Amino acid sequence: MKITFLGTGTSQGIPVIGSEHPVCLSNDFKDKRLRVSVLVEWDGYAYVIDCGPDFRQQMLRAGCTKIDGIVFTHEHSDHVAGLDDVRPFYFRQGDIKIYAHERVIASLSKRFDYIFNTEDKYPGVPTLSVNVIENKPFILKNLAVVPINGLHHQLQVFGFRFKDFAYLTDMKTVDDEEIKKIKNIKVLVINALRIEPHISHFNLAEALEFIKKVNPKTAYITHISHLMGFHEAVQERLPDGVFLAYDNLQLTI
Repeated sequence: MKITFLGTGTSQGIPVIGSEHPVCLSNDFKDKRLRVSVLVEWDGYAYVIDCGPDFRQQMLRAGCTKIDGIVFTHEHSDHVAGLDDVRPFYFRQGDIKIYAHERVIASLSKRFDYIFNTEDKYPGVPTLSVNVIENKPFILKNLAVVPINGLHHQLQVFGFRFKDFAYLTDMKTVDDEEIKKIKNIKVLVINALRIEPHISHFNLAEALEFIKKVNPKTAYITHISHLMGFHEAVQERLPDGVFLAYDNLQLTI
């Protein structure tokens, strides 16, 4: 299984428009972050988790020419705003499969009503194959994917386990019963927004405590804001086996 970090930034990305914060002015490529997303590939299949406003750029940068579907964590703009850019995939492949909680599907159908419209559809608009998921395993090709339920402040969000890889973003609260689903996993990806506490995201200390509970072999931190600090400076302070993810980072599991 190959994992490509398409984006590792928070909702504004790094650099933030107009910001003179030192991290936003950094020349280190690891400090330049598109909105958060990953590409998961195995046995010739390719699935994207979330498609935010940088989706087009991410697909071009990764050289991705085929996707088998998009799996959504939740409906916030930095995770869904690129949905219209599935059009090139649709033109080549036909209907694009999406997988999401029914609440997320309802939000997408309102936001992208012209895509979900079934009558007098505008030419060139992509067609989606909608798959509603619940908090129980579902099948993507030859693989059972396990949802991990959590809260983003008061909003339900899903993380996902693909075999020995678990991806959780925008989490603030995860119950012990959900943690059991990923206990001792090989690779864990978890969000940490910044050093200071935040109402709807783990900060760095909370993410490190969560990593201790899960006890993965290796952990990567994503959904990072400029307020976390310079990539290399933060990385030097992290425990063994814990790494800041960065855009274009690839893992083989």
